[in-house]
Amino acid sequence: MNTVRQGAPGATRTCPHCRATILESASVCPACRHHLRFDPAAVGPGAQPSFLPLRVEGTITHPSVGGPWEYSVMLSIRDDRGEEIARQVVGVGALHPAEQRTFTLAVEVFAPAGEKPAI
Repeated sequence: MNTVRQGAPGATRTCPHCRATILESASVCPACRHHLRFDPAAVGPGAQPSFLPLRVEGTITHPSVGGPWEYSVMLSIRDDRGEEIARQVVGVGALHPAEQRTFTLAVEVFAPAGEKPAI
C-alpha cells in the first residue's frame, strides 16, 4: 500500500503541526521538520532535497550607537516573465545597538525519485 498522495507537481497542503503551506508530496515539513506520515524514504536520503540551487546568507549589525532598527523580512517569487506570483512577510523584529541578525535564504529542489537533475 502506497501512502504517498500523488498530486500535480507543485500542489500544496497545510502542515497539521505548524500550519505552513507545504508541498503535497512532502513527507517531512520543511518549516517545523515534523514527519507527516510514515515514509521509509524520509528516514534516509529521501528526506533531503535533491539539490540546493540557491543559498544566500547575510548578516546585518546595528552600530553600538543610535536607536533600535525595525526590520521586515520579505520574500518575493517571480516567474520567467518577471511577474510576482507570491509575496510574503517571513519575519519582523528589531535590532538594538550592537545586536546582529543573520538571514539565510535557501531554495530546496526535490527531483522525482531516480531522476538526476542537470545542474
